[in-house]
Amino acid sequence: MIDVEDLEFTYPGADGPVLKGIGFAVARGEVFGLLGPSGAGKSTTQAILMGLLKGHRGTAHVFGRPVGDGGGAFYEKIGVSFELPSLYLRLTALENLRLFAALYDRRTRDPMEVLGLVDLQDAAGQRVEHFSKGMKMRLNLARALLHDPELLFLDEPTTGQDPARARRTRELIKQLRNEGRTVFLTTHNMAEAEEVCDRVAFLARGTIPAMGVPAELKRAYGQSIVEVSIAAARGIEIVSFPMQNLGANGAFMELMATGSVVAIHSKEASLDDVFIAVTEGSGSKAA
Repeated sequence: MIDVEDLEFTYPGADGPVLKGIGFAVARGEVFGLLGPSGAGKSTTQAILMGLLKGHRGTAHVFGRPVGDGGGAFYEKIGVSFELPSLYLRLTALENLRLFAALYDRRTRDPMEVLGLVDLQDAAGQRVEHFSKGMKMRLNLARALLHDPELLFLDEPTTGQDPARARRTRELIKQLRNEGRTVFLTTHNMAEAEEVCDRVAFLARGTIPAMGVPAELKRAYGQSIVEVSIAAARGIEIVSFPMQNLGANGAFMELMATGSVVAIHSKEASLDDVFIAVTEGSGSKAA
């Protein structure tokens, strides 16, 4: 679905390139996450792939064709939900979707059905100017789904949403993948990326120092440990041990025999740990 090789980009007047020869591929029906700190080049990469930013070096293909080579038909096949919603505030949610639906040559979905996907059917008649940030983000996502796109570009899709609503949005993303759609996701939320992404790539300092399946990256960059909570004079204290060969660890076995243990928890590296490791320059690995 997406194939990028040696992609470079420099903004006019900049001291150096924001992208320094990155490469990755996204399969059809995959949720692919591009992760990294602010200013790393995630939005630049998205803009190039959507044909909105010209002047790159290297190759970037979407649907098997160079970006910018698909004409208007290209935008009939992609859906875009930016972090900053682009909506008509004086129109209602339903009026917004009807307006955007009129821009497509292909048949679009029933706007009320799409509003139902993001739980906004009860707000269909409300002006968007009265919506919260989270509601605007949900309407933005509904707009991206209106024409049944094959490929979705989602930028921070759960911004402004409470935990329950964000969970439903993540479930919707997984449902879209199950329907065979491809999702290119950018987010700062590592827990969200870990839950919905089949693979992730970390973008830092213009390069991709790590890319792979989240579980594999966590194993590559972290050390599995066991945390033992013990009752001490000043309350609960936590002692950590490497998970490997616990039965041969004398200190661990002695602690087990004291009778002061109140809880034992295994703890592995999180995607946050991987993010910190690769974006702060503590090494590069590929999974």
